[in-house]
Amino acid sequence: MNIKSLLIEKASKAMLAAGLPEDTNPAVTQSTKPQFGDYQINGVMGAAKKLKTNPRELAQLVVDNLEIDELVDKVELAGPGFINIHLKHSFLESSITAANQDSKLGVAPHQQTKKVVVDYSAPNLAKEMHVGHLRSTIIGDAIARTLEFRGDEVIRHNHMGDWGTQFGMLIAHLEQLIAQGVDLEKVALADLESFYRDAKKRFDDEEGFADLARSYVVKLQTGDEYCKSLWQKFIDTSIKHSEEVYDRLNVTLTREHIRAESSYNELLPTIMERLTEQNLVVEDQGAQVVFIDELANSEGEPSVFIVQKSGGGFLYSTTDLAACEYRSNELKADRILIFTDVRQGLHFKQVEITARKAHFLREETSYEPSLFGAMLGQDGKPFKTRTGGTVKLTSLLDEAVSRASQYLEQRDPNISADDLNEIARKVGIGAVKFADLSKHRSNDYVFDWDSMLSFEGKTAPYLQYAYARIRSIFRKAQVNSEELNGKVIISNEQEKALAIKLLQFEEALDLMGNEVTPHVLCNYLYELTSLYMTFYEACPILKDDVSTETRESRLSLCRLVSNTVKTGLDLLGIEVMESM
Repeated sequence: MNIKSLLIEKASKAMLAAGLPEDTNPAVTQSTKPQFGDYQINGVMGAAKKLKTNPRELAQLVVDNLEIDELVDKVELAGPGFINIHLKHSFLESSITAANQDSKLGVAPHQQTKKVVVDYSAPNLAKEMHVGHLRSTIIGDAIARTLEFRGDEVIRHNHMGDWGTQFGMLIAHLEQLIAQGVDLEKVALADLESFYRDAKKRFDDEEGFADLARSYVVKLQTGDEYCKSLWQKFIDTSIKHSEEVYDRLNVTLTREHIRAESSYNELLPTIMERLTEQNLVVEDQGAQVVFIDELANSEGEPSVFIVQKSGGGFLYSTTDLAACEYRSNELKADRILIFTDVRQGLHFKQVEITARKAHFLREETSYEPSLFGAMLGQDGKPFKTRTGGTVKLTSLLDEAVSRASQYLEQRDPNISADDLNEIARKVGIGAVKFADLSKHRSNDYVFDWDSMLSFEGKTAPYLQYAYARIRSIFRKAQVNSEELNGKVIISNEQEKALAIKLLQFEEALDLMGNEVTPHVLCNYLYELTSLYMTFYEACPILKDDVSTETRESRLSLCRLVSNTVKTGLDLLGIEVMESM
């Protein structure tokens, strides 16, 4: 049940009946204070200004044409033309009951489902994943899960970096190690950073090695089978590391979702031919360049977008154009979402402008680079190790679980070792993910262990504990929550406020999916659990003087809250536990 969508539909019809233009925005919003009702219709004032008429009189005319008796208990005018909506208890009761009996908790699929390519994570296979890959990986995964939940066809793409000059260097190093009988697993999986560093040192210092590496780049690009077999061994070994990280992060990316740079290699000559045919590229100092007037600087100089190097080599720009062609014209995607940091903003503007001019992107395909800010340390600078090095993602997750274990032991010294290990894993990983996802995607944020692992405030441990606490009520009541009939009777304001918030789950998912902002769902879940705590304090559930009807009604509310929290956290890729 999407109350906001329903009210928008009803308000639009009333406005049309009142003589307003068909495209008038009713501007329906959730009310911020109880005295303003549960929802507000705020679009009359803007319409009255355009029509040069009295807004309050126009608002009254809209109210007279509202056909929402089955939804509302009271409609009132406020101020110069606000329309306050107070929802009926009976409407809320029936809606909550229906949501309790629905596997999707009353959340309907999109009216017009879309095919969406979600491009996220994209580690460079020459190195281990580090903290710089965290945001792309978990934000993209949360959006992919949510769009799927709403019925969209989601195509996950992991645009891994597996091509380029550095791979000639790595292949040359790998070949000589294999010739010496070194086990590949021990070489690459033990420490990819050391492997890369050793190869780079040989490239810089060892006579003849750099030339050998460059020759392998040429061989690789021209399809030499032996060179390709060495490259493939390295890629396969590297991917295993990424898969382990995804498994620990509870991320839905698998090997089948890899659509790496190399997969577009055969398309690149065609991309250049089409750019040339359409006179979009010019030669500049030997390179092939697109000059983009739409992104000119303050002095009128066009933005420079290099698509082929002077030596004939291709770049990320060429690969990204090929990805546009494949996703829009072959896959027929309606939306393309790309999760990357803000420093890539200009690059993806250049890609889109060029791709649309060259028809690599169809008009009906929405191209949405979803930029995110940086993870910062306590000093306000990019998050690093104490020695100033890059923090490996596996090391970060190890520390998260270790710190969570310490917190849990302090809270309950008698916790069993098995419970401690399982709960610490879920709490530690969940804390890292929620701390990131709960910030607006485009903002930088400061990484703080103490705040993210706290059991108070807007954190994963708080939400996980709230869920476990609700589940304990069912055990105490000796009922199977899924066998409750789900029928709810609203008798006070705390129950009403909780019911309305529960029915706003779909609205939160709509906003999150449309604006690509997981923090919206994080905020919703925190507000829901906060309202639940208020309800729990004000509305006895298992006391002897509570009637059977009231007890089952409140248990049914508890059931929908617990299922909503569990579902919402699952969409964020965060696990819950029945007790903690």
